[in-house]
Formats: sequence, structure tokens, C-alpha cells
Amino acid sequence: MPSSEYENDELIFLDEEPESIKAPEVKGTWNVLVVDDDKEIHSVTRLALSDLELNKRQLTFHHAYSGKEALDILAEKGREIAVILLDVVMETDSAGLHVAQVMREELELDEPRIILRTGQPGYAPEESVIKEYDINDYKTKTELTRGRLATAMIAALRSYQQIRTINLNRQGLHKIIESASNLLEEHSIKGFCEGVVIQICSFLGLEADGVVCAKANSLVEIEGESVIVLGAAGEYAPFINQQIENLSDDNIVYNVSECLRRKEHIYTEDFTVLYIERAGYEAAAFLKCEGQIPDTHKTLLEVFVSSISVGYENVNLFHQLRTAAFQDWLTHLANRNEFINILDEVKRSDKQGAGQVVALVDINHFSDFNDGLGHDAGNMLLVSIAERLEEDFPENVRLARIGADVFGLVGPESLINPDTISDIFATPFIAGDHSLPVNANVGFCRLLADKCNGITLLKQTNIALNRAKKEITSWYDYYEPDMEEKTTWRLGMIRQLRVDFGERILQVWFQPQVDLVSEKVVGLEALLRWPSKDGGFISPAIFVPFAEYSGLIIDIGDWVLDESCRHLKMLHNNGFAHLRVAVNISIPQFRNPGFVASVKNAIERHGIKPHFLELEITESVVMDEPQIVVDALKELKQYGVTIAIDDFGTGFSSMNYLHKLPLDRLKVDRSFVEEVLVSKTAFIAETIVTLGNKLGLKTIAEGVEEREQASHMLKLGCDEAQGYLFAKPMPYDDLVTFLEAEKKA
Repeated sequence: MPSSEYENDELIFLDEEPESIKAPEVKGTWNVLVVDDDKEIHSVTRLALSDLELNKRQLTFHHAYSGKEALDILAEKGREIAVILLDVVMETDSAGLHVAQVMREELELDEPRIILRTGQPGYAPEESVIKEYDINDYKTKTELTRGRLATAMIAALRSYQQIRTINLNRQGLHKIIESASNLLEEHSIKGFCEGVVIQICSFLGLEADGVVCAKANSLVEIEGESVIVLGAAGEYAPFINQQIENLSDDNIVYNVSECLRRKEHIYTEDFTVLYIERAGYEAAAFLKCEGQIPDTHKTLLEVFVSSISVGYENVNLFHQLRTAAFQDWLTHLANRNEFINILDEVKRSDKQGAGQVVALVDINHFSDFNDGLGHDAGNMLLVSIAERLEEDFPENVRLARIGADVFGLVGPESLINPDTISDIFATPFIAGDHSLPVNANVGFCRLLADKCNGITLLKQTNIALNRAKKEITSWYDYYEPDMEEKTTWRLGMIRQLRVDFGERILQVWFQPQVDLVSEKVVGLEALLRWPSKDGGFISPAIFVPFAEYSGLIIDIGDWVLDESCRHLKMLHNNGFAHLRVAVNISIPQFRNPGFVASVKNAIERHGIKPHFLELEITESVVMDEPQIVVDALKELKQYGVTIAIDDFGTGFSSMNYLHKLPLDRLKVDRSFVEEVLVSKTAFIAETIVTLGNKLGLKTIAEGVEEREQASHMLKLGCDEAQGYLFAKPMPYDDLVTFLEAEKKA
């Protein structure tokens, strides 16, 4: 390039400044990329702009000598470049324009400003190039003196700074908006506070560098008055959720504490601390800055901080909601909802189920602690158990309280197994002034390589826990797939029983009871039958426990009672007025406050005399709720109903309660009647018959199938019998036919 081009560039010939003059303080730099295939242009440009300073920041030069080399630099560090001095003609006539096009369209670098320089202006029309390639300035090399170059550079830097500020402002807003839409996520507070730093720095035209701090409260699980870093940007970002002292910057520690103490903003030449407060929620934002903030900016900034305060209050409130939704209020462990999330997370990260186990720990007889010592002591016991679980298990075991007295654990099987959990409960727990020994039942479930989710894992573990609670010889059990199949079958049976009962598919059959002397029918036992879809019947031994478990037994029992009275009335009207009917009663029916009234209503509704209705109870029913049973039976006995005790001798009878019961009849269980054919002695059957006679009670033998059994029971003094020897259970129509035939015989 001809030397005459630079004859007006005075800075080329400047003398060095005296050493006594102190250089101005410089903070930060502007990165400038010089792109030109002429090495002399690089040297002259650097020399001409070496002392240029804007906002206390000097220029740092990067050099490229071809379009390809420029694109390599831009691809690597393009977002750090502020201004590009770009030659048009290099290895090709439009190499510079190609660089501008690629950086804008492919590299998506919209912030760096371009000053286009060319020695051959005809190759690129000025107006169209500036419009098409987002060029800040277009100069020919012959007109670009030192002064004009400096002016163009300052204008480009200011333009870059404005665009950069707008982009940072947009990023800050995006952070806050993103945080607001994800407030229930764990990082919502961090995202919001980081957005605050970026937003304020953008407003002030600063690089995002600062922290937002608050005293330990519901946002952070740290005790005391420690000040915590809630969010940060720049060099402080690694310190989020740590105590402010970890920043190792006494200036920040002191001034943030002062801001929170004085409850006001602090402005200095080097930093600003903004006080954020809303509805009692306080925070302080520490920002590095360059120079005192102008008063006009302070006013706008304080308005902006006031708006931020509203968002800060919302973050706190949503955090509290999230805590309430996913944290147990008493122990501060995860709750059931969060434990399901944890199981989902573990399942995703451990798809092959490599040694991971879920456990549910159910405290035995916890209600006794509450009833005996009070709820405060019960709560202290739960806290004590939670603390020991946290102390004894490492961090890779995740804990939760998923129910009133049920804790959940998930982790490696080497840590979660019967031995380790047994050790947890080996010593008493301290609850206030009490030292309490505690036992637990535990259900375990190994994570298998299947597609089950957290809810399914929890359900499977709960199945194992329920099995463990029913075990007599063990306090724990492991989930096996067939457990779930059985549970599903049971639930299906209960559901079908409810449907069939509602549609009156169930039937009441009757088995005749005969006088052993005359062998004439004197009574009937009402028996419930459940027809199956294959034409057979489902055994009462299967469905009666289902009915009791589901609570359906009360409705079914009332219906059987009503049907028995109705059919008995029909028999009386048809010439069989001497017959009685016996109906079995379960303990849930006795617990029903309306039981006695329902019996009386059935008798009165069908117009039968009370003594023709006999209620049968088993020994287990009496021993389960003795006082309730005795009181109900005494009232019904006074009303006229007769009472029989069924399966006598098979349970653990209390002679005291037997004496209190208003009985009319003892039924000898079939298992004792069978002894007649086995041992010929039937000692227990003889004892029961003798006892009945001594107490003035009638006796009836069940399950009589052979003539020898009937004869022997008659010799023992037994009054009546029922069994296949005389008649099988039958529906009502068949019963009428049977009775008619007997009547004619």
C-alpha cells in the first residue's frame, strides 16, 4: 500500500510519553479482529489504535490473513469479538463479503460489528453491502486516516455494546421467565437469582458478574443465621447454595451483611449491593461495577428492583408449596410423592436393577405409643427413627416417610437388607424423656429389569410388607411376582362378588336338620351359595373372607337373614309351620350398630315368630368381641330369638363367656363326629354332648354321613343331626319337594 495513504496519520509519528506520567487505570478489554492479506495493514492498524480506550477498556487485537483463517477464528471465539476490521479483496475478489455472510448466517454471530475496508471499492457497492451483510461502516483504505479509523472504531464499539446489552437483557428476561415457568423444579431459585444478576448487569451495561444472597430460611436447609448464595453469575457461579464465607471475599461478605442489616442499597465506585424485600422475604444482590452509577440510573434501577422483589416473593412462596408437596413436614424427609419420583429416577438410572432394593418399614403398634404417651411423644419417636436412618445409612440410600408410621428406603442391596434394618431397631429410640424399644415389619422389593415405574415399585413393595405383617414366624418378606398375581386375583374376586351380589346372583340354600330319634326334619340351616360362570359354585371358604375383608359381609348378611325369614314364612304357609331356620352371623355384623334392629326388622317384616329364627355364632366370634356379642345376643334372646354356638370345641373357648351367653343349642363340629369311624370312641363329641346336657342345652351333630355316626351320637345323648346321610344343602324349590316327599312317607 502506498505510504501517502498514511501521511495524515499523526499517531504513527508520536513520541513516547514521559515515564513520569501514570497510565490511566484500565478495566477489561475490547477484542478486535483484523482481517487483511497485507501484513503491513495489520501493523499500521495496531499502531494507530494502540492507545484507544472506551469505558476504561483498551483494545486487544487478533489477526487473520485470509478469509478462511478469519472464519476459523470466528468459529472458535467469535462471541468474544467486538469489532472486525475486514478487507474485501483477499484470496478472492469477495473473500471479505463471504466472511461476513458466513458469520452472520451460518455461525449466527449477530453481535460483532464489521468495519469493511477495501482498496478497490468497485468490487462491492457500498449501499447494498451495508444493507445485506449488517455492516457498520464501509471505508476505502485511501480515506481511512487514523482519526477516521478511531472514530469508526468508537462508533462500532458503542454499537456492539448496545447490541450486547440488549442481548444480555433478553437473556436475563429469559432466565426469569424460564424460572417462573419452572418454579416447582429444584433449580428454580437458582435460575431466578442468576437471572436477577444478568438482568441488572444488562441494565447497567456491565458484564454479568455477581451474587444474590439471603439468610438461611425455608429456602435452604442450613441452621442459624448464615447468609447463603442463592444464585450467581460469572466467577461466583460455582458457589450457589453455599455459605457466603466460601467466596473468600471479605468485601462481599461484609457489604452483603451490611445491606441485609441496614435494609437499604449500597452504592460505591467498585460495586453495588441492592436490597431486595417483599412480604418479609429478604435478599441482597452484590454486583461488580465500574464507576459510580448515575442518579438517573439509580432511580430506574430501584423501580426495577421493586419489580424483581415481587418475583422473589413468588419464588419463596412456590418453594414453600413445593416443599409442602414433596417433603414430610415432621421429619423433613421426602414424602410419598417425592419417594415415587425418587423411585422413577433410580429406575431410569439403573435399568438393569443392579443390586438396588426398595424397602418399606412399618413401625409395629405405633398407635399404642400415641395412645399411651401422647401424640407429641409419638412425633418425637418418628423424628428419632428418621434421624437414626439418616445417621446409619450413607447418602446413596434415599429415605422417605411415606405414611404415618411407614418409612421408605431405596439403595444397594448390600446396605438395605434384613440384617442392616434389624441393626437399626436393635436398640431403643429416645423420644423426649422416654426410651422406647421398637419393632418393625419390612417389605423388600428388588429392582428388576422390567418397565415398571415408581408407583408400581411402591405397590409391589407394599404387597411384600402386607405379607410380612401377616407372617407369624418372620418380620419381613420379599416381593415375588406371584404375590401380585394373587393380590390381583383377590381384588378381582372381591369386585366380582360385589357385582354379583348387586345383581342378586348369589343364592340362599337350605340343609335340613333332623331329630335323631324320629329322623324327621325339625329345622334348616341357611347356607350362602355363589354360582360361578362355569356352572359350578365358589366355595364359601374362599368368598366369605373376601366379603369380610371388603366390608360387604354386613350387606350380604342382612340379605341372607331377610331371605331366610322370607322363605321360612313361605314354608309355614305351605304346611310346615314347625320348622325353624338357622342363620350364621359374623363378627362384622355384630360390630354394626344396627345389627339387632336389622334382625328384629326381618322377623317383623315377614311375620314369623322370633323363636323360629336361630342365630349361629362360632367360638372365634365370641372371643373376638365378647362383650359386644354377649350384649347383642341377650337383647335378641329377650326378644325371643334362639341362639346356637357353631363348631363348638374347635376354638379356644372361655367357659366364663360360654356361661354368660344366652345359648339354646350346641353344635358338635364335623371333625369330632368323624372320630366315630376312626377311633370308635369319639371322646370329645361325648364331652360336648355331656356338657350340653349339663347346661340344659340342645345338641346337634354336624357332618353326619354314615349310619354308624348317627347311631353313636344318639347313644351319647345328642338330640339332632345334619349331614349328607339325611340330606344335602338344596335350593328352596328342591327343599319343598324334599319336605313334601317326607310328609307323604
